Amino acid sequence: MQPDPIAAIVDQWRRERPDLDATPILVIGRLFRLTDVLDQRLRPPFSAAGLGSGDFDVLAALRRSGVPYALSAGELSRTVLVTTGAITKRVDRLEARGLVGRSVAEADSRGRLITLTAEGVALTDELIGVHLDNQHRLLAGLSGDDQTQLAGLLERLASQLATDD
Repeated sequence: MQPDPIAAIVDQWRRERPDLDATPILVIGRLFRLTDVLDQRLRPPFSAAGLGSGDFDVLAALRRSGVPYALSAGELSRTVLVTTGAITKRVDRLEARGLVGRSVAEADSRGRLITLTAEGVALTDELIGVHLDNQHRLLAGLSGDDQTQLAGLLERLASQLATDD
C-alpha cells in the first residue's frame, strides 16, 4: 500500500499545531483528492468520443429523462447542477455535432426544448455502458457492503450539508 499523503498532512499539523484538531482533513482532503483521481480516470472515454467536460452529463440527463429525450435548459440546469449559461455552452457544442437539437416548446412558444437526436441516443447508450463498466472497475477494491456503506455515508453528508445552506 502506498503512503497516505493526507495522513501525513494531518500528522504535520498535529506536530506543528497540537492545539488544533486536523482530523477533518482525513475526510475532506481525501474527498478532494479522489475527485481529481476519479475525474482523470473517468473522462478518457468521453474525450475519445470528442466530448468536452460536462457534455456527457447533458446527453445522459436527456437520455434518462425518457422518450422523447427532451428537457428545457432550466430542467437540464437543475438535473446537471450547473448554471443555464453553462448548459447553453454545452448544448451549443452538442448541437454543432448533431447530438442534440433545439425546438420550440409546445406549451410555451418562448421556451426551447433540447432534444437528443438519434445519433445522440446511440452515442449516449454506447458511452453509458463504458462509463458504468469503468465505475465498477474503480470500485472493485471495495466489497458490495463497503460500497453500500460508503454511498450511505456520502448521501448523509450531502444531505446534512444541503440543509446547512
